[in-house]
Amino acid sequence: MTAKRASTLLARQWQHGGWLSTLLRPLSALTAWAVARKRSRYRQGRLPAYRAPVPVVVIGNVYVGGTGKTPMVIATVEGLRARGYTPGVVSRGYGVKVGPQPRVGTGALEADRYGDEPALIARATGAPVSVHPKRALAAQALLQAHPEVDVIVSDDGLQHLALARDIEIVVQDERGVGNGRLLPAGPLREPASRLREVDAVVTNVGVAKAASGAPGGRPRQVSMWLEPGAARQIEGGATRPLASFAGQPRIAAAAGIGNPERFFATLRAAGVAPQATLALPDHHDYAESPFRALAADAILVTSKDAIKCAALGDPRLWEVPVQAGFSDPQLFDWLAQALRAGHPSGAGPAGGKLL
Repeated sequence: MTAKRASTLLARQWQHGGWLSTLLRPLSALTAWAVARKRSRYRQGRLPAYRAPVPVVVIGNVYVGGTGKTPMVIATVEGLRARGYTPGVVSRGYGVKVGPQPRVGTGALEADRYGDEPALIARATGAPVSVHPKRALAAQALLQAHPEVDVIVSDDGLQHLALARDIEIVVQDERGVGNGRLLPAGPLREPASRLREVDAVVTNVGVAKAASGAPGGRPRQVSMWLEPGAARQIEGGATRPLASFAGQPRIAAAAGIGNPERFFATLRAAGVAPQATLALPDHHDYAESPFRALAADAILVTSKDAIKCAALGDPRLWEVPVQAGFSDPQLFDWLAQALRAGHPSGAGPAGGKLL
């Protein structure tokens, strides 16, 4: 069995169950034990959690892989800034060897030093970004370098309990919790019951026509979709409406994100049907161009890929930025009010969330 077929089989089993998932259930029991033990040790204070002097909003997921956290992080930073906050962002810096000291920067950050998602967040928002696998260290370095920051948004890190948090937002997609089982029998990092403990569940439905959601309640239920903007040529910087690619022959699309099909579906919903699509591994490093064999006049890529494609010098590459839309127009009003009031439920030290 090829690696691709094995991956497809596992993805299908994770979503619907089957013989392989059943075979792996004993290992999932070990995962459940490890998760429960870790949470218990933090709850009892046997493992310390760093309490930042400013509120912390964690945006993560329970489903392994990409669900659309980065657009949610960007929207949250912009939403809080519009409501009077000065946000900063902490991230693991996936795929980058950061070293013992966190890296803090703003603006045009190098993806090979900060990671593709932190670099994209910094470019899109202008907010200071701090990366380190230990997010508590990243938060401390962020506040030291930027004392004006009065709220920290954590890119991922729902399971990183060493950083105490005030608000937890889970981003999922239409796969939901899959077969409902923990790794490796299923796709979940934590039990599905964890979704009842967070403050908001944002479901990435892909396109606005599928949007639904009932604001209010706990957790707050919100639908999110991604609205594409004008395309930008990565090498030259020219822009053109995305619709101008519709109906053109020799158009291709590529994506190195957690769910490449979501990007291709976004293009099709906008009226652009690529003749060829290239699904690349999440966080693909683009050390060499994967586009040489593509017989295309234009290749549409995500912003996350564009961050790393500039060095390829391929004039066919066009970035398609997306902006998150939400079914709940009061989402960030609610978030800002919750932060100002102190988290109203599960309050621990300094108004923070009990684990």
